[in-house]
Amino acid sequence: MKDWTEINVKIPHKNVDQAEDICNMAVPYGIYIEDYSDLLTEAPKIAHIDLIDEDLLKKDRDNAIIHIYISPEENPMEAISYLKDRFTAENIKYEIDTQSVIEEEWATAWKKYYHPMRLSGRLVVCPSWEHYEKTTSDEKVITLDPGMAFGTGTHDTTSLCVKLLDEYVKPHMEMLDVGCGSGILAIAGRMLGTGRTVGVDIDELAVRVAKDNAKLNNQDEIEFICGDLTQKVTGKFDIVSANLVADIVIRLSGDISTFLKEDGVIIVSGIIEEREADVAEAMDNAGLKLDKRMANGGWVALAYKWR
Repeated sequence: MKDWTEINVKIPHKNVDQAEDICNMAVPYGIYIEDYSDLLTEAPKIAHIDLIDEDLLKKDRDNAIIHIYISPEENPMEAISYLKDRFTAENIKYEIDTQSVIEEEWATAWKKYYHPMRLSGRLVVCPSWEHYEKTTSDEKVITLDPGMAFGTGTHDTTSLCVKLLDEYVKPHMEMLDVGCGSGILAIAGRMLGTGRTVGVDIDELAVRVAKDNAKLNNQDEIEFICGDLTQKVTGKFDIVSANLVADIVIRLSGDISTFLKEDGVIIVSGIIEEREADVAEAMDNAGLKLDKRMANGGWVALAYKWR
């Protein structure tokens, strides 16, 4: 039997609730949290004891550790990259280590989890080290080498986004991808026919990987920017993709009028079903109406247009 991978995430206690939400989005199996911040006050209430074990008293009460477990069939690099991307975007300090995967070995070890995969009716994603033969003339194949950046296409949040792009993209549309990660959504948009296409990510590594992947797919025209959400983006777009998390989508909603055209559509993903109502409320407050909903594996992707 193959071993599972344990990912340990150390974060400040003040961020534990927000970090817990992000970690729950990374895997479907549940997580285990070590949080000793209220040890001195809460332990006696629960255990009815006057003395606390000395080893417990030595525990770090300023930080919490979140344990995440990845099955042998899953790609641990995908989860770790997702966590790094989201913690950075939320300005949460973190340390990540694993029990069975060493970061320096990712470049080769994680590749065994990644194979050609159909993302939508017209789009297939294929790793750069494998070969895929088209099955129809209108099929588009995205060659991807995600490296350390989140977004191989295997995660439900990405595949749901691509399915919606396949439905909404029309030739020559201008597209913005917020939180571009490996660049897969921006590349997908270009292959489906978008004109000016811009991707933005807060992580410099993601921007570098996205540029490399665009070049790999002969899509050098895509403009990739390193920045926080849309702060460095200029112009308005026909279609916007934002595969983020609920809290960041909600933060983004207040600025949608600055970058989405009057007849445009914004596709938001990275949302767990439990947070869908929160996102819907923010979008309603921004003056948008739901046009289409897709869901899979506890995740939701939503397409909105102006009311």
